[in-house]
Amino acid sequence: MFESAELGHSISKDIWKKEVPELRENLLDAQLDLLQTKKFPVVILVAGVDCAGKGETVNILNEWMDPRHIETHALRDLTDEELERPQMYRYWRVLPPRGKIGIFIGTWYSAPLVENVYGTIKNAELDQRLERIIRFEKMLCDEGALVLKFWLHLSKDQQKKKLKGLEKDPSTRWRVTDKDWQNYKMYDTFRKVSERMLRSTSTAESPWIIVEGSDPRYRYLTIGKALHSALRQRLDAPAPPEHDEPIPPMTPSIDNLLLLNTLDLKRTIKKRDYEDQLEKLQGRLNLLTRHDQFRKLSVVVVFEGNDAAGKGGSIRRITQALDARQYRIIPVAAPTEEERAQPYLWRFWRNIPRKGRFAIFDRSWYGRVLVERVEGFCSRADWMRAYGEINDFEEQMVRNRTVVVKFWLAISQDEQLRRFKEREKIGFKRFKITEEDWRNRDKWPEYERAVCDMVDRTSTEIAPWTLVEANDKNYARIKVLKTLCERIESALGK
Repeated sequence: MFESAELGHSISKDIWKKEVPELRENLLDAQLDLLQTKKFPVVILVAGVDCAGKGETVNILNEWMDPRHIETHALRDLTDEELERPQMYRYWRVLPPRGKIGIFIGTWYSAPLVENVYGTIKNAELDQRLERIIRFEKMLCDEGALVLKFWLHLSKDQQKKKLKGLEKDPSTRWRVTDKDWQNYKMYDTFRKVSERMLRSTSTAESPWIIVEGSDPRYRYLTIGKALHSALRQRLDAPAPPEHDEPIPPMTPSIDNLLLLNTLDLKRTIKKRDYEDQLEKLQGRLNLLTRHDQFRKLSVVVVFEGNDAAGKGGSIRRITQALDARQYRIIPVAAPTEEERAQPYLWRFWRNIPRKGRFAIFDRSWYGRVLVERVEGFCSRADWMRAYGEINDFEEQMVRNRTVVVKFWLAISQDEQLRRFKEREKIGFKRFKITEEDWRNRDKWPEYERAVCDMVDRTSTEIAPWTLVEANDKNYARIKVLKTLCERIESALGK
């Protein structure tokens, strides 16, 4: 794979002087068009062999274009904040928005590559992590991002020559460390693992471009031209046609029986029993959060349900048992302009809690397969692929010892109508009822089908849905608290 990158490609000074001014002008024009149209974000990965010129290449790209609209990230050691969250958190939080260019020197490939070379992870774990990276990059491309991946290569002799040259010069001697020489001694192993990685992750959506790195002029021109060509091609491409496809059911119903219709919404609890159980369960939850091992966990609680199903009341019964410093409630509404400029899951990744904390979502990432699906706010392709992306997202949280607890609060149409009318009459509840709530009632069957499809495709062993019969608010609150306590106890091994 690297043979063509070891042929000693070079660019003469005359060609350099002739081509660079035009290339710089073309890059600036393309960057300006990107900034004005905000058609898509650009994600550039600059990876490769030590001393192959990654940093110098990024400096040149910033010099040739307007650096005000380029976000450069040289991510190295994990911060305390990043250590407490899933591995991909550090990259999600700095993704460029539409219209901007993000350059990553420390890439999501760095850690699995180095860990496999030094034997920290075996080949099976490497393959699993690379597969997750492939899905991540496909998601970025599906969301419209232009992903460009450059691998800068040097032969073993070229790398040794570079290291010795840097050591010889007093102004650059500091750049060469014992770790660099240790990596050099393992050059053959690095090459073998790198080839495996590049082969498996060079996809149709985001292929690797291998660039011989020994001659700076060749390296800069090759990458600059590739960047300009990719930008121009995407900017000049016609907009894809809009498809108004009918939305067929995804989960066939047997004898017209939907999952939600199997719930016994008549379940109730006596007031005295409710008060006794509420006190016990809140105390139980509070003690769990003070358990010695709880600081090694985090908890994400998701509330979805019919309008007026009592999500807010259930959330309050949880937070009454918690220290106010332990939790955040994240109310999810229509995305802001900032959020629209990012991949769909970006705003949820930003709110993943640290260890020992709760994040409680009042509505969540499931909006894409519920309201956005039913109301036609996204294409069928978008919400169809969202099921897999959501399962990946929740799996990454669980891998990081996050307890993911998901509730769907269900009420009948008659009970919803009664609560809507009650809200209109009570002054301090009027803010809870909107025209949109009334409009959603007209699409009850469509929402019912979407919920059943959602549960069928995203209720996993590691993050199952709990369906809550919520016609009786007190019964629902007890079921929510009991389920939450049981899930945390299971994670603590109790």
